[in-house]
Amino acid sequence: MGDAGRKAELFEQLARVGKALGSGKRLELVDLLAQCPRSVADLAAAAGLGLTTASAHLQALKQAGLVATTREGTTIRYRLADSDVAALYAHLRSVAAARLPDVDAALRGYLGKFDRGEDTEQIDRDELLRRVRAGEAIVLDVRPTPEYAAGHIPGAMSIPVNELPGRLDELPVDATIVAYCRGPYCVFAYEAVRLLAAHGHRAARLADGMLEWRLAGQPVETAAA
Repeated sequence: MGDAGRKAELFEQLARVGKALGSGKRLELVDLLAQCPRSVADLAAAAGLGLTTASAHLQALKQAGLVATTREGTTIRYRLADSDVAALYAHLRSVAAARLPDVDAALRGYLGKFDRGEDTEQIDRDELLRRVRAGEAIVLDVRPTPEYAAGHIPGAMSIPVNELPGRLDELPVDATIVAYCRGPYCVFAYEAVRLLAAHGHRAARLADGMLEWRLAGQPVETAAA
């Protein structure tokens, strides 16, 4: 029989990853880093954290090998350590949604007026690709510009959702506009589709977002920020 102490140590090491992800705010930071590398200040602002608290959470993720850093001058930028971390996060999210009814209740509470998007058309990746190939749709990325620059669906236009009201005239009126954002827990695409529809555009929302697009092995373009 194996050494019980060494077996226990093995499982303690495995548990370090679970412990690092055992915080809602740390999961939110992983969600943000799945879009693009960011500085501590950017992450703190996006997650509603103080700099010290954000740094502590990031150090916990780094100690578990889930994030890595690069230095750009005096700025340290964090990124996910590899694509397997993004896949782990996506799988954790799926398991939680499937096993915990409270996740669905929390999602409904978060989406609020966007709950389920029942008043907007939702399409999957295959349908998006079909429409684009047929010349029936324009793809619109409504995430912040740095996220678009780090990676986007090929051919997608970039208009961050907060800029969309003032840039509607840049969009064609003779094709369906398919908006996408970070993923199913992001409200940007919901907001964009409702705004577009209210101004007479045919609009639909991609069912998932850039994280799922990458994990599905779909092509990704980058652009200079």
